[in-house]
Amino acid sequence: MTKFRSDDSEKQKRKPIKKSASKSRTKSESNKNSQAKPEVFWKKFEKKSGSEINEKAEKFETRSNSGKKNSEGSFGSEKKTEFKNKSIEKNSPNRFSKSNTSSTKRENPKRNSSSEPMRLNKFIAHCGICSRRDAAELVKNGEVKLNGEVFFNPAYEVQAKDTIEYKGKKLRPEIQKIYLLLNKPKNVVTTASDDKGRKTVMDLIQPRYMERLYPVGRLDRNTTGLLLLTNDGDLAQKLSHPSYNVKKIYHVVLDKNLTDLDFEKIIQGVLLEDGKAQVDSLDFVEGNRKEIGITIHLGKNRIVRRIFEHLGYEVIKLDRVYYAGLTKKNIPRGEFRELTEKEIIMLKHFT
Repeated sequence: MTKFRSDDSEKQKRKPIKKSASKSRTKSESNKNSQAKPEVFWKKFEKKSGSEINEKAEKFETRSNSGKKNSEGSFGSEKKTEFKNKSIEKNSPNRFSKSNTSSTKRENPKRNSSSEPMRLNKFIAHCGICSRRDAAELVKNGEVKLNGEVFFNPAYEVQAKDTIEYKGKKLRPEIQKIYLLLNKPKNVVTTASDDKGRKTVMDLIQPRYMERLYPVGRLDRNTTGLLLLTNDGDLAQKLSHPSYNVKKIYHVVLDKNLTDLDFEKIIQGVLLEDGKAQVDSLDFVEGNRKEIGITIHLGKNRIVRRIFEHLGYEVIKLDRVYYAGLTKKNIPRGEFRELTEKEIIMLKHFT
């Protein structure tokens, strides 16, 4: 595979040429753009990723600290302090926190997280089984027992005395949240277990991590690259939902050169059996017409492979090099690392 190189010299710091879905390129323009430096592809995101993560985390921390300062009553009078605390509750990112350190905020038993009932599907997600959406399907399919009986209502509010069972095991909410970023190798399936005995992504992280983790989204068995594993059902739900438009970048290697005509077809959007597949950008990698960099927000099954297969190409290699602001930097194939606190903040509050 061609390695992506980044040249930071002033000579190479020209503005990247991008293909846009709103502008159709002529043949001469396409030939010119095919010589674009690889900096138009994922390396530029890798260089920006770290600084953007720090910037967003600092912004969140600044706003949070401001809220804490206000809630401590640093404005002189009791009335002014009370007014500021109300403002914090409405505008500060502290609203994401279950607890509030304000000394003037009145206790509201209905909002007490320790006594507030939790819906059944959310309870299952918090136990690290799957996302809330998938948990709802488990309940509807009769795979979950409530107090020894099969139960079908995912909206049921779980009480402290209730016993929840899944596959014969009692469920208990996860205490510690874990976030792992894996550089998935080829011939590994994106499931917790496999009936055919094939190697799974869980085999790559065990025995170091024995907790029940599940992948956010899926990568085909032969697709490599970034995959997030976590027991945070709420975050998994957010990142998997189409409305959040999570950005993904893939490095595609084809069996033959991509023609200018097909290049333009992909830019304009290829009509597949389940609708139009719209991409955000498309670039040749180092001028090689068999290697493509494609940026996309769609989360449909096998969407990148289907786009090229629809036009008569075989995808030889497919590698996800960027996911939701995260890159493969310093993660060898088959290895993984824990997300930093700043990266978790970015995914939860800025993605």
